Amino acid sequence: MMTKGLLARRGARRAGPGERAAPPGSRLGWLDALRGIAALAVAAHHFEILRLIPNGATIAARFDLGFYGVIAFFLVSGYIIPASLERRGDVRAFWIGRIFRIYPALIVTMLLAQFVLPPDYQVLTFDGYGHDKLWLAGNGLMLSDMLGVVNALGISWTLTYEMLFYFFVSSLFTVAWHRRTTPIAVAAAGIALILGVWIPSYSLTRTQTELNHLVAAAVLVVVMGVLCMISGNAALARIGGLLLGGFGVLLVFTNGRTPAYETFTILATMFAGTVIYRAQHGQIERIEAWMSVGFVVAAGAMVGWMYNRDELARATATFTWPAWTNAYLAAWASFGLFFLLRNRRLPRVLTWLGAVSFSVYLLHWPVKKFLLWRLGWDSNHYYSELAAMPFVERWSWVAGYVAVLLVVSWVVYQLVEVPFQKLGRKLTEAMTRRWPPQSLEQSVPAAAVAVVPAHPSAAAEPVLAGTGGGPSSGSGSGGQGKSV
Repeated sequence: MMTKGLLARRGARRAGPGERAAPPGSRLGWLDALRGIAALAVAAHHFEILRLIPNGATIAARFDLGFYGVIAFFLVSGYIIPASLERRGDVRAFWIGRIFRIYPALIVTMLLAQFVLPPDYQVLTFDGYGHDKLWLAGNGLMLSDMLGVVNALGISWTLTYEMLFYFFVSSLFTVAWHRRTTPIAVAAAGIALILGVWIPSYSLTRTQTELNHLVAAAVLVVVMGVLCMISGNAALARIGGLLLGGFGVLLVFTNGRTPAYETFTILATMFAGTVIYRAQHGQIERIEAWMSVGFVVAAGAMVGWMYNRDELARATATFTWPAWTNAYLAAWASFGLFFLLRNRRLPRVLTWLGAVSFSVYLLHWPVKKFLLWRLGWDSNHYYSELAAMPFVERWSWVAGYVAVLLVVSWVVYQLVEVPFQKLGRKLTEAMTRRWPPQSLEQSVPAAAVAVVPAHPSAAAEPVLAGTGGGPSSGSGSGGQGKSV
């Protein structure tokens, strides 16, 4: 025990002032920079950028630019989302913040696509198996990839994993297990490695009736779970955690769209990002972090080699195992590089790009289709026309696409993302004033209070952070995390 304490104190001294989280309201520049690069990587992938360079087909067979981008995104989320929850110390504030962070921009993107783009250039997929309400419910819950419902936007499949991660993180927080992310990361990686092709896909939705029933049940479970989370009542928050966490586990083990090795690799990657955060802030020993993260990285690379071939590769849309493995390792390498640069001042353009990255991610496909429509280019073969152009003209068109995308993304960020995030904070403050949240500490029965003498510190129970993970949880927290 003494050795462990000494290691923790030495780790805290090594961290130094530069490793403390920034004050509330500020942003972590290195994460923004990586997130911005990841968004541009996905946009470049869907613009077919590799078709415009020499030997692009050979590169694409060995490196999936889009998969690189989404894995980098998941790493960022894994690192910062639990920190955001623990900084708030309040599952209500966390869920309201997440809802007002994601849904407004997503809804606006879908509305713009629906009312601006003509049918031949449409990016929305309205096929709800003949049932519009089914399509709306599955996508409205952001669980379409786990419910068997067609994704509204081709890129919205990643939001399913974001939502699942919110389920798991907030569920763990309500029962004070949120610090136990190391075994979760290792277990998920092990499942991907060993059971990667054995866990079934869509086993709950083999017929239309089963699909209808699962989506209806999902609406009830998720709405009930989120309402419990934002109620401010500790007992209800735990019930909400049980519902959301349990439902998420059920889905990933029975009804994922993609092969299980991709699903569990993504989850392992996100929780490994959390492990890095905890090691950085002295919440776990660094040897534990090194071993677990190393296993996750090795397992992620290995499942690509083992499984991502032929039909399974087509199911993941990363068509060769080298493309999977190289992209996965490159995303981790990028995260590691920016982590090493976390105390350095990065170019403001990169941190600005990170701020608008969510809009870039959502809008890059609609903006591309809009430009192709206005130019009268074939949406399926435009890259052949570009590739035939002289070098300067070709890349001028590419630069023009990026410029338009960034301008539109900045406008949506300023007019939609920022105002709704402010509205979410105001709603949280109003609810906290009207219905102060209870502590998640186990309440003491009234009979016990009558027998046990009062302790002077009993009245100083921290609100919701009493589970040990909030900003007031003491020296073991190693500093506060930041919101996104």
